[in-house]
Amino acid sequence: MKSVIPPALLAALSLAGCAPGDVMIANTYYAPEYDYGEFHAATDGRNFQVILAGNPFPQMSDAEMKRQLLPILEANKPPSNLTFTYAAPPERPRPYYRAVLVFDAANDLTAARICANEIRHKPRDVGRPIDVFGIYCRNGLALSQTEVWTAATRPDDPRVAQVFALLFVVLFNDSPAMRWRSNPFFNP
Repeated sequence: MKSVIPPALLAALSLAGCAPGDVMIANTYYAPEYDYGEFHAATDGRNFQVILAGNPFPQMSDAEMKRQLLPILEANKPPSNLTFTYAAPPERPRPYYRAVLVFDAANDLTAARICANEIRHKPRDVGRPIDVFGIYCRNGLALSQTEVWTAATRPDDPRVAQVFALLFVVLFNDSPAMRWRSNPFFNP
């Protein structure tokens, strides 16, 4: 399947002040069912669950890492008027939308497995770049996925914000080219 990288990605790279090698994105895929309008309708004005799996900062506890990352996620969220939360909804919604961000995902871990709640990690090497596998799930279906790397070593490194800004631009792609995929009668 061919990936559609949004033009906004290039703009985000230049606005974020990325130098070559600071942040890398790859392995982007959109399911045929992906529709940004569906994402916007499901999240606009609502809480949206983000599941963090793994800890890219071994020098801090999981709780502290999550506490420090939440404002960074919020500052770089997609254009929908949503609020990121780690809390699971009190009652599972139907459909159940969520973003899953897996740090150091096992090499054979797929987006489909992650949306089915199977998460495994490769061992964390101190010198290895931060590796985030991001998946947007609807129930057990992976609607979009991408992977992002950076050499940042702590949450307050500006490259961590760049990672999430770029990850969200790609994961929640609102490009006209994506609207064309789901609606061949759409004429931008």
